[in-house]
Amino acid sequence: MIKKSLKSNLQRKTQEAKRMAALDDLISQIPDESLRERIRAEMKRANRQKKFGLVFEEHLPEATPLYDIPVKRGSVVAKKDGQVTDIYYVEEIEDGQATCFHKATKERVVLPVDALACVAQFGEPIYPYLQPLDTVCNAPDSDLWHTLIEADNYHALQLLEYLYAGKVDCIYIDPPYNTGARDWKYNNDYVDGNDTYRHSKWLSMMEKRLKLAKRLLNPADSVMIVTIDEKEYLHLGCLLEELFPNARIQMVSIANNLAGVQRANEFGRVNEFAFFIMIGEAVPQRMTLDAEWIKEGGRTHLGVIRWDLLRRTGTNAQRSDSPGCFYPIYISGDGKKFMGVGETLPLGTDIKEAPQAPEGVISLWPIRQDGSDGRWQLSQDSFEEKQKKGLIKLGPFKGEQTTVYYLKPAEEAKLYDGTYQVIGHAEDGSVITSEATSNERKVLPTTMWQISAHDSTHYGTRLIKKFIPGREFSYPKSLYAERDTIRFFVANKPNALIIDFFAGSGTTCHAVNLLNAEDGGHRRCIMVTNNEVSDNEAKALTKRGFKPGDEEWNRLGIARYITWPRTVCSLKGYDINGKPIKGDYLTSGEEPMHMADGFKANAAFFKLGFLDKNAVALGRQFKELLPVLWLKAGAHGPCPALEEAVEVPAMLVLPVNHFAVLTDESQYETFAAQVNGEDSITTVYIVTDSEPGYREMISGLNAEDTYQLYRDYLDNFRINHGGR
Repeated sequence: MIKKSLKSNLQRKTQEAKRMAALDDLISQIPDESLRERIRAEMKRANRQKKFGLVFEEHLPEATPLYDIPVKRGSVVAKKDGQVTDIYYVEEIEDGQATCFHKATKERVVLPVDALACVAQFGEPIYPYLQPLDTVCNAPDSDLWHTLIEADNYHALQLLEYLYAGKVDCIYIDPPYNTGARDWKYNNDYVDGNDTYRHSKWLSMMEKRLKLAKRLLNPADSVMIVTIDEKEYLHLGCLLEELFPNARIQMVSIANNLAGVQRANEFGRVNEFAFFIMIGEAVPQRMTLDAEWIKEGGRTHLGVIRWDLLRRTGTNAQRSDSPGCFYPIYISGDGKKFMGVGETLPLGTDIKEAPQAPEGVISLWPIRQDGSDGRWQLSQDSFEEKQKKGLIKLGPFKGEQTTVYYLKPAEEAKLYDGTYQVIGHAEDGSVITSEATSNERKVLPTTMWQISAHDSTHYGTRLIKKFIPGREFSYPKSLYAERDTIRFFVANKPNALIIDFFAGSGTTCHAVNLLNAEDGGHRRCIMVTNNEVSDNEAKALTKRGFKPGDEEWNRLGIARYITWPRTVCSLKGYDINGKPIKGDYLTSGEEPMHMADGFKANAAFFKLGFLDKNAVALGRQFKELLPVLWLKAGAHGPCPALEEAVEVPAMLVLPVNHFAVLTDESQYETFAAQVNGEDSITTVYIVTDSEPGYREMISGLNAEDTYQLYRDYLDNFRINHGGR
């Protein structure tokens, strides 16, 4: 029988080997070397058997239209009004007409050059820069600058990895929920609700972005927060467990529409979910919360300190589960004082055989309600230690049935963090504590948040209409739901860096500014969103003759039509029509916070663009590089800029921006003297191809952070080379 089994296994392996050899032979016949290697890699992945975990199809990431790069002979292009995956190769250009060769059909067609856009396919390196679009300065005396980047977030995340790998304190994202509605795109096409691969496509999209996001987070202490509804929460949960195996992950239910979102033949949805991925030492902070967060009864009563039953209930509550926790507690005959503890009664010894209590003393044993032997929560030693501290107390006197209570570690901690104060001791030695009013309580809520300010209709949709009246955005988050979600992890980090790469309507930056205004923080927010127009707008623009990349098309995209205007208006305190915003923010402070006052912060708006790889020498692209260097140095002060006609300077020393750049090594002595004379310079960039020369130069500088930039831009920045 064993020999037969071995023979069967051998035959199966032989057949698999033959199949793989045949496939490899077929692949080797593909003339395109790049395509050969990609197919081999995909086949290798497909043959890795996954016995546990989430299994899904891996779809190629989005191809990228490069509207900034001119179309010329040899370009890889797609029609602006077509699908970006429908690829052509440009063979000739004459009189504004391009003769193109279709990648799939091999058909030759002639198309207008202005109807085409260059395309970067998956795996083809592209070279990013940041094009300044706008700024809003509402605090000239502050160096707090938030950032909005208009970009596909897959590419923006790769750039952010270069800038902030391991330095981000909090990532908050509200990705597309994949409801089947036309609310998100993949490969520049909507994923229809009837698409049998829609879950797989969504997971593939999320996985690639979450892998990049993971590299941004501080491994010692950071959090990622991902909101989702019931359509994908199970898949998302599995994906997060797989990508963050060492993190602590918890899910919270947030009631965001108590009226309910009605769905045909389904229960109305009143909530969504937030996953908290806690990395390193990250834990939610106890917060002072108002009365709506606090349940006033039962086991979640938080107005007074909570004493728990010393006799264990539920699971592992029998004597045999912990024999060392079966011993008598001695109390006075009147039930007012503790008199000590007796020895543990060995397992198997009947309670009747236990030593008798001294005269006038009552023995309390952990006897369960059904009369069977139970167990205390604490060992003898632990009991005696806590009793000396006043952390054990007696309930109403009932003779041998008198109940004993104790403070669990979490409740004990509240005596030391200021939640409650010890104001005396009872006759049994237990502490008497103060009561906490709703304005004094530092608590952690439960995983069910039902807070009126979290309603997305009132404090999402209606709120942003105050700032950008007449402009529509589907399902914006409640400003206060997002503020509350974030602050549990950054309340103790006044200088936190917070990133949202599904920025949508811009709620995250708004929430960060509100939190800063409440507690005096200096937290910085980076938002990323694409500039897609809605499906209806796309149809209307197309009918009018416009194409993606046209100015009219860009003007109505989400980044420029919603996200940035909201950011500007919330900072300035007036709407897009120049009228002061009416109303106050919902805060716990005694003084009202008027929306019309805006926030003391600034923001810069960039578009992620892509450079022609044939013309990207650092000397020619220094102007485009400056915003990237500014961000990497911490985004202090207004982003510096060089005029178009200005030649590349030998050096730039920018105290207001906290960084300096040396492009001409011969000027090092002068550069070093200036840098070391400015205490605000914390970041230095040196352009040199010599590693020893770079090391020697930085040894004479006082800067905290130094970076080598090679003369060839290609060696500094290159993205779009990721995979699974």
